[in-house]
Amino acid sequence: PASDFGDVDSFANVDPTGEFVVSTRVRCGRSMEGYPFNPCLTEAQYKEMESKVSTTLSGLEGELKGKFFPLTGMDKAVQQQLIDDHFLFKEGDRFLQAANACRFWPSGRGIYHNDNKTFLVWCNEEDHLRIISMQMGGDLGQVYRRLVTAVNDIEKRIPFSHHDRLGFLTFCPTNLGTTIRASVHIKVPKLAKDMAKLESIADKYNLQVRGTRGEHSEAEGGIYDISNKRRMGLTEFQ
Repeated sequence: PASDFGDVDSFANVDPTGEFVVSTRVRCGRSMEGYPFNPCLTEAQYKEMESKVSTTLSGLEGELKGKFFPLTGMDKAVQQQLIDDHFLFKEGDRFLQAANACRFWPSGRGIYHNDNKTFLVWCNEEDHLRIISMQMGGDLGQVYRRLVTAVNDIEKRIPFSHHDRLGFLTFCPTNLGTTIRASVHIKVPKLAKDMAKLESIADKYNLQVRGTRGEHSEAEGGIYDISNKRRMGLTEFQ
């Protein structure tokens, strides 16, 4: 179906008492029109894309206003701050390395975040763009609204690759379609002791369970990363 973010005001706080949800995050991936996926990019293309992204993001205003940090030549203090904030992405894991998606590292890679540290863009990590909205607590509505505003703003300046049947094109096929992953870090200490039950509940609602630090990680203190599994054949709002 065509892209449809729906009524952005229809989402509320999923945990108003703050008892279970530690934080909420919604992200999407985008590929820039006219450029191949990472394994086929030249170093010149990487640099050109980073320049376009940096210029575009520096034009964001209001809540989205922030700063772009290129990975090339990044000083140690900035690097440490981004690590402390859990914003800095590392050179790809063995899967991305095997796919040849880490060429010319760190050329053409960068990170943007707003002043409040609730909005983040990764440039040329796995996808050309990873657009992320997040904050502590369970206010999904606020997080989703911020993401939609940002995506619409960026799309006015950078054309994205879209396919009528496959949706928005991404490097990893599991993200094709809406590319949206809406996730919460949630405390479920009792369910943590019964993984089979947690997995069966997640399957019933088309949800994916990951460890506290995301893919290929363990749960810490009964806190899991739980997100939507489906991205193909439905709209962003669905």
